[in-house]
Amino acid sequence: MNPWVLSYEGFDPASEGLREALCTLGNGRFATRGATPDGELRTPGTYVAGCYDRLDSTVAGRTVTNEDLVNLPDWLPVTFAAPGSAWFRPERADLLDYRQELDMRQGILHRALRWRDESGRVTAVRQRRLVSMADPRLAALETTFTAESWSGPLRVRAELDGRVTNSGVARYRELRGDHLTGHDTGDQNGLAWLTATTRSSQITVALACRTDTDSLSHEVIREGDRIGTHHVLDLARGESATLTKTVALVTSRDSAVHDARSAAIRAVRRAPRFDELLARHVAAWERLWRDARLEVAGPELAQIVHLHIFHLLQTLSPHTVDLDVGVPARGLHGEAYRGHVFWDELFVLPWLNLRFPEISLSLLRYRWRRLPEARAAAREAGYDGAMFPWQSGSDGREETQTLHLNPVSGRWLPDVSHLQRHIGLAIAYNVWQYYLATGFMPPWCAELLIEIARFFASLAVLDPASGRYEIRGVMGPDEYHERYPGASSPGLANNSYTNIMTVWLLSRARDTLDLLPELAASAQERARWDDITRRMRVDFHDGVISQFTGYPDLLELDWARYRGVRRLDRALEADGDDINRYKAAKQADTLMLCYLLTSDELMEILDRLGYPATPDLIPRMIGYYLGRTSHGSTLSAVVHAWVLSRSDRARSWQFFAEALFGDINDIQGGTTAEGIHLGAMAGTLDLLQRCYLGLEARRDGLHLNPLLPDRLGVLSLPIRFRGHQLFIDADHRQARVNGVARLTFSSEPFTRGQGETIMTNTGDLGRRITYHRVRLGLTLDQVAERAEMSPGYLQYLEERPGTPTTETMYRLAGALETTIDDLLGGGVDRPPGRGRAKAAPTLESLDPEECLKLIEPGGIGRVAFNGSHGPTVLPVNYRLHHGSIVFRTAPGGPMDQDLRTGAEGVEIKVGFEVDRIDDAQREGWSVLIQGPAHHLSPDELPEVTDSGVTPWAGGERHLYIRIVPHQITGRRIHHL
Repeated sequence: MNPWVLSYEGFDPASEGLREALCTLGNGRFATRGATPDGELRTPGTYVAGCYDRLDSTVAGRTVTNEDLVNLPDWLPVTFAAPGSAWFRPERADLLDYRQELDMRQGILHRALRWRDESGRVTAVRQRRLVSMADPRLAALETTFTAESWSGPLRVRAELDGRVTNSGVARYRELRGDHLTGHDTGDQNGLAWLTATTRSSQITVALACRTDTDSLSHEVIREGDRIGTHHVLDLARGESATLTKTVALVTSRDSAVHDARSAAIRAVRRAPRFDELLARHVAAWERLWRDARLEVAGPELAQIVHLHIFHLLQTLSPHTVDLDVGVPARGLHGEAYRGHVFWDELFVLPWLNLRFPEISLSLLRYRWRRLPEARAAAREAGYDGAMFPWQSGSDGREETQTLHLNPVSGRWLPDVSHLQRHIGLAIAYNVWQYYLATGFMPPWCAELLIEIARFFASLAVLDPASGRYEIRGVMGPDEYHERYPGASSPGLANNSYTNIMTVWLLSRARDTLDLLPELAASAQERARWDDITRRMRVDFHDGVISQFTGYPDLLELDWARYRGVRRLDRALEADGDDINRYKAAKQADTLMLCYLLTSDELMEILDRLGYPATPDLIPRMIGYYLGRTSHGSTLSAVVHAWVLSRSDRARSWQFFAEALFGDINDIQGGTTAEGIHLGAMAGTLDLLQRCYLGLEARRDGLHLNPLLPDRLGVLSLPIRFRGHQLFIDADHRQARVNGVARLTFSSEPFTRGQGETIMTNTGDLGRRITYHRVRLGLTLDQVAERAEMSPGYLQYLEERPGTPTTETMYRLAGALETTIDDLLGGGVDRPPGRGRAKAAPTLESLDPEECLKLIEPGGIGRVAFNGSHGPTVLPVNYRLHHGSIVFRTAPGGPMDQDLRTGAEGVEIKVGFEVDRIDDAQREGWSVLIQGPAHHLSPDELPEVTDSGVTPWAGGERHLYIRIVPHQITGRRIHHL
């Protein structure tokens, strides 16, 4: 099993929906489901983050309004036909072989098939598909045809199809899904385009397509809502022909766009050919995986961990940072939950905080931008502060449906789940967790937390009889219980999760005011907050915290009758019964307290409220509620794996495995085809990163107290904590931070620099480690064993600049039979130009001709430019070729990106320097060349391929850059 590849053998129409969701490709801006380009039974879906639209539908005699993440025009269709044959359809074809592979490391979907037509001719087809992580507007599909047993013309049809609707979820199909209107198509200079507009939000969507192929003929077929190009390829027996479809997707919501159609056409016209587009895309994924890395033992476990990271980053990537979007519960992978934003960010942001904090911050900004809407909602309901909606979409109003369909009974039922006010607690919790992980509390984040605190403080009402504050008319995370049995109005009193987390929130609000005193709060308001944190009501029964007031009076369910039923609410309603009558939960509710709070935090809150508790309270609660939960949500397994992790490791692993396999095995029975469960996927990663590793960010630093499950083996990962890059690896014996063993963690926080000397200026360390390892003929494992560090950390140091401790460097130097100075670039291996000037040296100016003569042999030089992170100087191997400097780099790499202006014909001026020091002769020289850096196109490559230049970093680096000298200066130094 390849831990980086998800493979499917054979074509199975019944499982296509599941494959489509799991093989979705995306870049954080848009995603396309893994539908076949040529099938009949397919559910195509392309979704742009934040592109919503509302439609009215008539259901059960009522008009309801729903907002959906819009399914945009389908850019995938490509089909083909041999002479005398119908267009290829996998459902009707005689397939000799069929294989589909998702390469998660590189973000490529592969498909390979062999097809025998009615005349017995066999044709092989190979496809590679990508949604570019380097350029978030681009996607491409490359198709290669090989006539194995025949020669002749092959017809190929490629289309942009606007005849799509939101119809990917069966239970929504009675509702309108025709969000696109006003379709238009056309072709311009060989490029096909299609535009459409959403009906109510009036977002213009444009797709432009370039088809690259050597065809005998080319014909454009244009209709109002779709456009296609027909090609005829001349196939010779045993030889291949390729057709590539490159697409740009632009909407009127995008930044720096005059109009969507012209922007899409320009983008696809400028897009590189497939190989270069692929190289840039792969390079972008390589950079992501460096920060997202999470290594576990065993290929099956590693494969699913990679799958979950892959889909998380396809939904929320660095491209998301510039967008106004939240966390869609089902990713950008399908239409379940209508693309709405719930509380799933509670399970997503903690993982992102320690990897990609800039993404976390952008997701919090999505909530802050909707703060005015939340304030208005609170005022309309008679409360203070900000009341956020349970389901959010485009503008922050409540998007929760008023009716929902029970697919078991076929009845439409009232939906009051908007009463899950605890969504605000999740947002505030994420604000505080971001602060703990980064040490940074932006004023607008503080404002967000304070306004949510004001809402929950106003929600709490003092009961004179008991002297306790109560919160009434809400629903908890359980979701089954929405009202008391027989009650005419919905809502419950004193949901313990809501009440206790309100106390936690008000305490954090006071801490936030201490951090930013400029956020005004009156003494009276602070006093009331303090009073609530001392007198909030919490109910108990049978030695456990009650889920809500009146919970003990509910009936016990006949669990044997409903064994294996996850959605008890639907089953009971179909039987004429009501889940509100029973002590049964869909997912963790009261136990969510043990997921979000440490045992010490929970005990401290209860003690402050006057409910002193003994340590055995939490185990009793876990046992009580676990036996009364149906796990009708994928998040339930995540929470229960967490709360059992220290007390019942075997049971915790069972729940972890269920969460891990939830989507890939479609445990919920058909729901994954409607979109992956993003919260559960991220939750499994956070279980590994924070729960099993015992990684806790507190105000005094980072605490580490690992207790790995027996079946986990080794766990290694890089994290970013308050600006410091750390690499942690742990097994059942010990844990290491940046290669240094740490056997005890819980009593003292680990923060960077406590008694440690950190090595800086290690930018070239990785290359030197690799050089010496190869020189000695050692593997990573062998060097790691010699240096008493994990192979994962050693690989991490080889791949990126790190900040190892002095102790680590001594052990590395010993293992590699060299010195620290040598590893850091000193000694005999120093780069040219590191000589020291002696007393009274003299300088001599050189003319341009002599400068060129000095650098003519080629070798190592330095390119200087203003990069994305400031002034940058990088070494390169160069050649002087026909009067210009030529060097090679990786397409899509940092140098490639930093040396592009984005404007056609406009090039960046750079500096190029070469120097040499001759210690024996006590002299040296230095040459500086300034001029524009020109990226050579494929047509220009023949001019330089004979230059003999090799890349500095080795490997396949096919991008040639030429510097044309505009200014040449030089100096020679004597008497060093």
